[in-house]
Amino acid sequence: MPNHHHHHHLHAPLRPSSSSSSNQSFSSKLILLLTLLPLSLAALAFVLQWKGDRVLADPATITARWAPQGSHNHEIFPGMESSASILSPKPHHSSDCFSLARSGSPSFPYLRDWKFDFEANLRPKICITTSTSAGLDQILPWMFYHKVIGVTTFFLFVEGKAASPSVSKVLESIPGVKVIFRTRELEEQQARSRIWNETWLSSFFYKPCNYELFVKQSLNMEMAIVMARDAGMDWILHLDTDELIHPAGSSEYSLRQLLLDVPGNVDMVIFPNYESGVERDDIKDPFSEVSLFKKNYDHLPKDSYFGMYKESTRGNPNYFLTYGNGKSVARIQDHLRPNGAHRWHNYMKTPNEVKLEEAAVLHYTYAKFSDLTSRRDRCGCKPTKEDVKRCFMLEFDRAAFIIASTTTDEEMLNWYHEHVVWGDKDLKLKLLRKGILTRIYAPMVIIQALRESGVFSSIIASAPTTISKDKFLASIDKSNSSRAIASESLPSRKMGRNREHQTAARKVLDLEATEFHEAAVPPLSPPGVNDDILVEM
Repeated sequence: MPNHHHHHHLHAPLRPSSSSSSNQSFSSKLILLLTLLPLSLAALAFVLQWKGDRVLADPATITARWAPQGSHNHEIFPGMESSASILSPKPHHSSDCFSLARSGSPSFPYLRDWKFDFEANLRPKICITTSTSAGLDQILPWMFYHKVIGVTTFFLFVEGKAASPSVSKVLESIPGVKVIFRTRELEEQQARSRIWNETWLSSFFYKPCNYELFVKQSLNMEMAIVMARDAGMDWILHLDTDELIHPAGSSEYSLRQLLLDVPGNVDMVIFPNYESGVERDDIKDPFSEVSLFKKNYDHLPKDSYFGMYKESTRGNPNYFLTYGNGKSVARIQDHLRPNGAHRWHNYMKTPNEVKLEEAAVLHYTYAKFSDLTSRRDRCGCKPTKEDVKRCFMLEFDRAAFIIASTTTDEEMLNWYHEHVVWGDKDLKLKLLRKGILTRIYAPMVIIQALRESGVFSSIIASAPTTISKDKFLASIDKSNSSRAIASESLPSRKMGRNREHQTAARKVLDLEATEFHEAAVPPLSPPGVNDDILVEM
């Protein structure tokens, strides 16, 4: 009993009346409910937002890191519009659902919600001009890689496969791309080019194969300058479709950032070239399969270059198989002119040039075994040591043409292994350690990602079914024929036919010129062991 009494004594004061107890219990539950409900909703919203950001980030929130610091708009992924119409999601239709269900791989909805296009205030604006006869399998990876690193506009002078309806209709449908066909009107305008009255290119006139291509590229570059000016471009670059810019040395992997950092008094920027080193004879897509490159002389210590020269050449005529003098980017300005396919110049002054210490042009030369026969089939020269000099400027091209023209497929493959394929692992490792060879993966990664995301298949599927070869005529009407032109050299053109006109043009030129115009820069081999006095040291 005492224990029971004590227990009752302790709890009696805490026991409320039945009515007040029920009211207080209801109030407590209501307060608890009102407290937990908003907290639960906030937690749910946070979880959904966190998951949503991880699954599908809004392009507007993830692009800032892609635009170069210092550009007028640090919010744009190169090639992606930020306008509300582009970034706002569109209503989903059954076709969208089907495309999502069709593949488990990531999808890049090109020409639906996101675009490789550019805002007008992105600076600097960079364009590439090229003369090509390649197919979509080569042009599209080449083009979209350069869009990713900041190129806004492309002037494509097309022939052969590139000019076919199935290819050109796709190229014409891509924003920022201008396709120029080889029409009679184009050739007639090029025949009136100022270049034909110049001395700096005259030694290349009326010769076949590589010389003819060199003149054509120069004429195309001249026309592209005017197109670039009309399009508001800041920089122009001539690049072949077997070459990729490697914008090393800037804070980002961006050609735009690289050129943004160039001082305002610089007229031209030289990119030394690296040459591809293939490690198999069955390469199908060099951009996605080649990561080994031989460095340029300009990016190597002289003792390393000359000390390893013999092992680097492997019995070939020169350190590089083909050219070694790089390519250049020119600032768009008055009196700009081409100076052959590798350089730009100015009619009224000597340009201020800088050479980059880390950035390069990656040249995928002879990367496919079929390159031997395709080069052979483009030229009609006789496979003799004397006659090939009329067609090719570089020794290796001459040797490859003779081999491809005079041997069996088996012998040609053996020659390719001996002179082109890097099969000796010990030699590769030695040259990698010396810095002669290097591995570069960025272009491979970018192009593989573009392919896997469906960019190429999407642009092909969305291309219109018709083309118009005359679309470019309106644009060249504006061109000043004394400064703009493009073409393969025109062998049928007779210099004597317009003698009076040429004499008059020469007088005008003499008045304008401030210096003698040195010869155009051809593709040049890198220095040989006898070309540098330091080789004996």
